[in-house]
Amino acid sequence: MGIKMKKLSVMVSVAIISLLSVSPIHAADKPTTVAGCKEPTAKVHAPAAVKEPMTIGKALPKTMTIETNCGVIAISLLPNKAPLTITKLSALAKAKYFDGTFCHRLTTSGISVLQCGDPSASGSGGPKGWKGYKDENLPTNAADYYPEGTVAMANSGPGTNGSQFFLVFAPSTFLPNYTIWGKITKGLDLLKKIGEVGAYKINPSDNKPYYASDGYPIQTVEIKKITVK
Repeated sequence: MGIKMKKLSVMVSVAIISLLSVSPIHAADKPTTVAGCKEPTAKVHAPAAVKEPMTIGKALPKTMTIETNCGVIAISLLPNKAPLTITKLSALAKAKYFDGTFCHRLTTSGISVLQCGDPSASGSGGPKGWKGYKDENLPTNAADYYPEGTVAMANSGPGTNGSQFFLVFAPSTFLPNYTIWGKITKGLDLLKKIGEVGAYKINPSDNKPYYASDGYPIQTVEIKKITVK
């Protein structure tokens, strides 16, 4: 999961460059964008304060639509298996917490996931004032914990769920510690293309981006809007 020290000799997206305050790199040797993706307009910002629902909602949504600068990702929710998680995420979506944010992490080796839901794009941001909530619907099938199309919560340990989640775009098996709350029904092909373009990290010794198996998506992914129904 560390930096692969192969220099990213490509023009990295202007949006990411401004996000990380590094100089752009010229000369392309492989694609850095996905066809159809538009220039993002979002800006990194501190997570907003959203009133946290403390009890499970009575009428939970069944679908989530994520509108990105690259296209739509549709998710079939699992309210019967992860009702608390769906309640929390629905409250955030209805408060527009996710709107105008970046998916900040892409992993392409060992596991294949795109991680989103942190307005600060730091990997440590969550709803202001929330303490974390319990895990639900943890997988039990050791042969295939997180199959392609799974949507699950990201966390830093038991009971630390907040707003961050990941979208699985190829079969991935890792520790069964992450609440599964949905299934991708549209946009899986888009996620695969984003994965093919790859990820990068900034090498602190020269402050330049290098290809990595785990880092920021080279193709910037901006969540324009999330709706639940």
